Amino acid sequence: MAKGIFVFAEVKDGKIKNVAYELLTAGRKVADQTGEELAGVLFGKGVAGLADSLGEYGADKVYVADDDQLAQYTTDAYSKVLADLIKENDPSAVLFGCTVQGRDLAAKVAQKVGAGLLSDCIAMELEGGNLVFTRPVYSGKALLKAGIPEKSPVMATVRPNVLAAAPAPRSAEVVNIAVNLDAADLRQVIKDVVLQISSRPELTEANVIVAGGRGMKGAEGFKILEDLADALGGAVGASRACVDSGWIAQSFQVGQTGKVVSPTLYIACGISGAIQHMAGMSSSKCIVAINKDDEAAIFKNADYGIVGDLFQVVPVLTEEIKKVLK
Repeated sequence: MAKGIFVFAEVKDGKIKNVAYELLTAGRKVADQTGEELAGVLFGKGVAGLADSLGEYGADKVYVADDDQLAQYTTDAYSKVLADLIKENDPSAVLFGCTVQGRDLAAKVAQKVGAGLLSDCIAMELEGGNLVFTRPVYSGKALLKAGIPEKSPVMATVRPNVLAAAPAPRSAEVVNIAVNLDAADLRQVIKDVVLQISSRPELTEANVIVAGGRGMKGAEGFKILEDLADALGGAVGASRACVDSGWIAQSFQVGQTGKVVSPTLYIACGISGAIQHMAGMSSSKCIVAINKDDEAAIFKNADYGIVGDLFQVVPVLTEEIKKVLK
């Protein structure tokens, strides 16, 4: 018999990413229905002190691998330790955030344990006793419900911000994992990490995103988007056209070949609404489009639309927001 639901809690800069708490909240509901145990899985160096926070969001147990060899994420090391843990405990499901690390790790672990993997999911629920996930297909034009045969653990990556995180405090049992790695498991060595310092939230976890497209006309145009994003406490994003033109770094790209985001508010400025871009942000809860072309495709997907010159509209919008939020 399967022994529970695992949630991998990704750690960045000494903090657990919020998507882990979202997955624990969703996992708690399923665990209560099935009578299974919900467990958080925590890897890294100096992370033992974070275990209690997973209990705050419903984890019955927290598996902790705190070791020098896990100080920096590497696919080989993390996948080996996690795959061994899964083989030893036989969970019914293993959930990851659909982040850069989560997608990388989930795929490797699924291969190691012989499990199927559903990626980029936006919802999960029990149907007929089976765990079923909803995921966008055809660049977000349709939604597909899918599950995985009972012969293997159900493994899935879930987009940040699509599930609500709600505290469900309990005293979680902490289980320390022995890390057994040899040279073959440490083929990748992180020599240096170069960080881009910003006061704005990370793009995939931001509740508000202000994004620009070809209509920004150049790199200097993004200054007004930065002002609006800062007024709202949000992040700045961009379409592929802006990245390809060299106006902004690739790390800001939203879309099918960029980052997939699900903010509460997505403000699209000068973005036409190509399918590839919509695939990366269609699950946003509220989409506001600003474009001088009243026939731009983005308006078909927007909750609110402003037809006008973004270089006139955005500064006025920023000033009005500042007044309201004073």
